[in-house]
Amino acid sequence: MSVNAKSSPDATAVVLVGVDFGLPHFDNELEELGLLAKTAGLNPVARITCKRKAPDAALFIGSGKADEIRMLAQMHGAKEVLFDQALSPAQQRNLERHMEMPVNDRTLLILEIFAQRARSHEGKLQVELARLQYVSTRLVRRWTHLERQMGGIGGRGGPGEKQIELDRRMIAESIKRTKDKLQKVKKQRQTQRRQRERRDVFNISLVGYTNAGKSTLFNALVKARAYAADQLFATLDTTTRQLYLTEAQMSVSLSDTVGFIRDLPHGLVAAFQATLQEAVDADLLLHVVDASNETFPEQMDQVRRVLGEIDALGIPQVLVFNKLDALPDGRSPASLQDTYEVDGVEVPRVFVSARTGEGLPQLRQVLANAALAASNAPDEGAVQDGDDDLPSESMSPEDSDD
Repeated sequence: MSVNAKSSPDATAVVLVGVDFGLPHFDNELEELGLLAKTAGLNPVARITCKRKAPDAALFIGSGKADEIRMLAQMHGAKEVLFDQALSPAQQRNLERHMEMPVNDRTLLILEIFAQRARSHEGKLQVELARLQYVSTRLVRRWTHLERQMGGIGGRGGPGEKQIELDRRMIAESIKRTKDKLQKVKKQRQTQRRQRERRDVFNISLVGYTNAGKSTLFNALVKARAYAADQLFATLDTTTRQLYLTEAQMSVSLSDTVGFIRDLPHGLVAAFQATLQEAVDADLLLHVVDASNETFPEQMDQVRRVLGEIDALGIPQVLVFNKLDALPDGRSPASLQDTYEVDGVEVPRVFVSARTGEGLPQLRQVLANAALAASNAPDEGAVQDGDDDLPSESMSPEDSDD
């Protein structure tokens, strides 16, 4: 168990809890959960981990460990407990009763971060849908737009059965309205994509684990001012810009998308389908990897898992191993351009530093070669024209991040 004694008066003090079930990606230091908590504006004051063969059906961790966590929270003045794993509604309710304080999990934490970071109309709708789907299974009543109909959380002051049924009906109606709005946004994006297809624009999408440096790379390539920060989920809304490749004497479309993360809530994957559609419809994916992170193979696996969920694994990829300037001595590559084996296939790889610009000329040449190869490929059929007067392609009003 490790403890961080520093406490910020402006942030809610929380205890971080991780349970090792023997899975290979377990974070013993709870580093990522701590980063997520800080990103959400919380202050981790203590961390505790334990091992179990399987979750306890009632309390996830068992009553003894629950007592230990409650004492630890009281010792450090924590007001909330955060679990690195997803809790069932019953486990969350039982833990809150046992510890007499709010208990949340990784899923809700990511949802809260997304809610804070969404800037575009589409992004806000997608977050709202994911949150409604999450709360529909729990009725934990945490959001202001539901407070008029709902009481406290867990077992503290919960409403009766009639009120719960009213809540469920209200949430179901809200989910339907939000889905309808998102469907309209999706149609608008389809119109924009038809425009690009008409112009025979080569489409490139940046994908990667959160905080891998996608937005910094995006800015370096297109000289834009998309928001980029050294934090998780800096970018939520897709931003698209035109990138002129001098090496190919042509322009391509470059999109920055939301970063992926381990155990990304399935509701978010589904809710962000419209945004991630940019990746599905791309001609080339730039899979940005934080080369300085020793766990990058696991992060790559997580990205590939999400790409598989949105049917984007078959799209050609170029691996961009970013943060070359942060590599420790002895890990510098012999060459800035080579290949890397992924599932038995050699994938082109380029080492870059989006911050210093090292490797960017080699990356631009790789992109130019791919765009030229696509432009010289046989035409598989003209795009069917729908509307003659299509609206001009819109960009995200806010710039994105990692």
